[in-house]
Amino acid sequence: MNYLEYFFPGTVVLIILFTAIFSTMSIIEDRQAGFLQSVVVAPVTRASIALGKIMGGTILSLVQALILLALTPFIGISLSIISFLLIVLILFIISFGLTGLGFIIAWRMDSTQGFHAIMNLFLIPLWLLSGALFPPSGAAGWISTVMMVNPLTYGVEGLRAVLYMNSNVPMQTVASIPVSLAVITIFALLMFVFSAISVNKKRS
Repeated sequence: MNYLEYFFPGTVVLIILFTAIFSTMSIIEDRQAGFLQSVVVAPVTRASIALGKIMGGTILSLVQALILLALTPFIGISLSIISFLLIVLILFIISFGLTGLGFIIAWRMDSTQGFHAIMNLFLIPLWLLSGALFPPSGAAGWISTVMMVNPLTYGVEGLRAVLYMNSNVPMQTVASIPVSLAVITIFALLMFVFSAISVNKKRS
């Protein structure tokens, strides 16, 4: 596997990451404009408010990631129907989890400047230590340990495994596709639960 083939899945996840950041930043702008107050007092459950916002960012980031996937033939990747559907599933779960994480942070912030500072401090290292740039096996001991407990690592590895499941490209994976799906699904569900709790606890 050359480096372009290795780096491509991480690039797709990076697009999802930035879209999650910018989509959830609108929560702060909505609060400042007074729109969020009217949403909170609407006759709907707080969990549905969180779900609606997270789903909006998830769909937006998923569409952008799928546009980048149109470049796969140019780097020698052939996708079957099964592998394409698995890719869409993995990207959806990653998008949902990262947007939920952005929602949790944005709900507690009062300024976009502070939000960007937290994002740069937290989400970018989350991506850098996800195996997008280098595999855990080539990292120092403590960095490798951090990468192994990073849920985004399993998203990147799962995406990479599915992208090349129909090719003869040899590669070492951190976990199998089912394990990767299980980890990122648990991560996404936890982010949604904490998002709903955040809406219930804090008044906008």
